[in-house]
Amino acid sequence: MQAISGPSVWTGEELSSRDDVHYQFSEQDVGEIREALDDSPKLDGPIYQQAALAMPTIAARCKELQSHLEHGSGVIRLNGFPVHEFSQADITRFFVDMTQRIGSPLPQTEHDDRVFHVRNEGYKLDDPKARGPNTAKRLSFHTDRCDVIAFLCVKQAASGGENQLVSSGAIYNHIYRTRPDLLAVLMEPYCYKRHSVDTANPRPFCMQPIFSFCEGRFAASFLRVLIDRADADPDLPNLSDMQRQALDYLEETAELPGMQLEFRQQPGDILLLNNWTILHRRSAFVDHNDPAMRRHLLRIWLSVPNSRPLDPMFKDNFGDTRAGAIRGGFPLSSQ
Repeated sequence: MQAISGPSVWTGEELSSRDDVHYQFSEQDVGEIREALDDSPKLDGPIYQQAALAMPTIAARCKELQSHLEHGSGVIRLNGFPVHEFSQADITRFFVDMTQRIGSPLPQTEHDDRVFHVRNEGYKLDDPKARGPNTAKRLSFHTDRCDVIAFLCVKQAASGGENQLVSSGAIYNHIYRTRPDLLAVLMEPYCYKRHSVDTANPRPFCMQPIFSFCEGRFAASFLRVLIDRADADPDLPNLSDMQRQALDYLEETAELPGMQLEFRQQPGDILLLNNWTILHRRSAFVDHNDPAMRRHLLRIWLSVPNSRPLDPMFKDNFGDTRAGAIRGGFPLSSQ
């Protein structure tokens, strides 16, 4: 084991002062988007199979963003898309088209939903259909089942709902310096229980490490809620004391002063994250009383063609571990 370095290893204090994270939609960009949407025919079929919009400036920028997500900080914030000037259908069409220029949208449900609506659906905590993004509660730091995560804020809550990001490489380095014994544990496989909404997945659990290296490339994958559910299941392997201590220490490290980048997406802001180098979460929020004004984000999971190779242990959960392969997302009910 050794410490890692590079632009994806940062503290929140460092990243907030870097100029390779923030982009602003210009009037020219918005004009190009509006003209492309006006000129594009509305076709039947899934939105991700529509003809590409004519957006040459946006397309060129997306190629730059694709490279930066894999080889830069792993964080992109695109601000200022005027959602109030477009219909919900056009907002979604643009967001899908833009993200498709970075990667391939993945199913986020067994029914092949490629655009997921992040909003409080009012589920009770014990409802098997409940997913963290569909509640108003504070989420813990985690990663998703994709290479790149994209969020577009359509409406923001009355209060709360702040984004918090942390570099998984920075967490790795801190644990390497302070508790290498626990780092070794985090590089061993943990048991993840199948999510209650992942009903088309034939595997009741999978085994994969939190931190790993493949062909010299670092990757982090972490969703403690599924690890804890596996630990509570009498039919699945229990966590050892060292495994539990290592998970606690990882989460404690993420809370160290200065580690996190915190901000609040505003309507029209787009956030792109490299799932293998960034842990993300959202604070609890309070919605507006008017249902039409309640917090609403669009989320897209992407598999990108310039992705890193993964440890073979990820095969059960992601399907393909080769660099650049289509991987991740939910198995479909028809498969």
